[in-house]
Amino acid sequence: MSSTHGASGASAEIPAPGAPISHTEKGTQRFARTALALFAGGFATFALLYCVQPMMPMLSQAFGINAAQSSLILSLSTLTLAVGLLITGPISDAIGRKQVLVVSLLAAAVFTVGSALAPSWEGVLLMRALVGLALSGVAAVAMTYLSEEIHPHHLGLAMGLYIGGNAIGGMSGRLLSGVLVDYLSWHSVLGVMGGLALLAALVLWRFLPESRHFHPRPLRLRGLLQGYTLHFRDAGLPWLFLQGFLLMGSFVTLYNYIGYRLIAEPFHLSQTMIGLLAVLYLSGIYSSAQVGALADRFGRRRVFWLVIALMLAGVALTLFDRLPLVLLGMLLFTFGFFGAHSVASSWIGRRAQQARGQASSLYLFSYYLGSSIAGT
Repeated sequence: MSSTHGASGASAEIPAPGAPISHTEKGTQRFARTALALFAGGFATFALLYCVQPMMPMLSQAFGINAAQSSLILSLSTLTLAVGLLITGPISDAIGRKQVLVVSLLAAAVFTVGSALAPSWEGVLLMRALVGLALSGVAAVAMTYLSEEIHPHHLGLAMGLYIGGNAIGGMSGRLLSGVLVDYLSWHSVLGVMGGLALLAALVLWRFLPESRHFHPRPLRLRGLLQGYTLHFRDAGLPWLFLQGFLLMGSFVTLYNYIGYRLIAEPFHLSQTMIGLLAVLYLSGIYSSAQVGALADRFGRRRVFWLVIALMLAGVALTLFDRLPLVLLGMLLFTFGFFGAHSVASSWIGRRAQQARGQASSLYLFSYYLGSSIAGT
């Protein structure tokens, strides 16, 4: 820590001997390191998942497949990610958070490079399925780590920053691949994305602090079933799981197929212009942190329904045939989506008092299942 933090900064991070270990608070070096590391993890997760989205029309031509078949390159990844969440969350409850995060992101980067080298459509789909399975370790554990380590008063902000990393990753993945695929082969673009993910894994390993509030739970099948049953008996958690399914399902559906519409009449946009639509993710970077902070202040229920209404208004605007209205609708929809996801994510961590890794896994299982089912 630099000298500018002074003694007060040190006392905020190093508890006195015998004193209980406090949660990480905003303004400390530990908070900054946590935010940076999980921002990088969220960035890489969404970049790897969604870099294939703007390539879908090109993949349709390259392999002679229709739009629904092309969507499998994304839907299969999110499906295996959803299934993997039911496994990786409980594994992290048993062996620790940071280990699962780092190994998962490294594996996802390697499988992304593998998808670039695959010689057939079936081989590409297999590698993409493994990418999703590996990324489940990042998606499940990041939310749980934040819920355990960050002070409850700052959890909405911290979760918003992490989801902001998701938004930048989704934007960068789509933007880079959407532009580069006009100049490089899709194989080369996937190789570039795999290399970027390797760098993100190194940042995660180097900067993420070790857990201070993690308490291992034995990995037993009976205990897993009891944990899942406990969460479904809760009066509120199942509704939050359903919200995750609907939120992600609607978001991926819009971005999967809007490119097919905008390439055709009356818009006639180029592949590069379709890729540039990822700039709209910038609104999500802002909304995830700001809406999360507003939910901490005014209450999650009130703020949640406000951003849901914004999503509905946005998707209605995309029905028009005027490009400015379609773009405005996508902007409002994207802003609302990331805000709603930020609120729901932090709500899970506050409501689940036991087996939080499993609670986060169930929410994200529903979230990515919505992507797979609705997206295809």
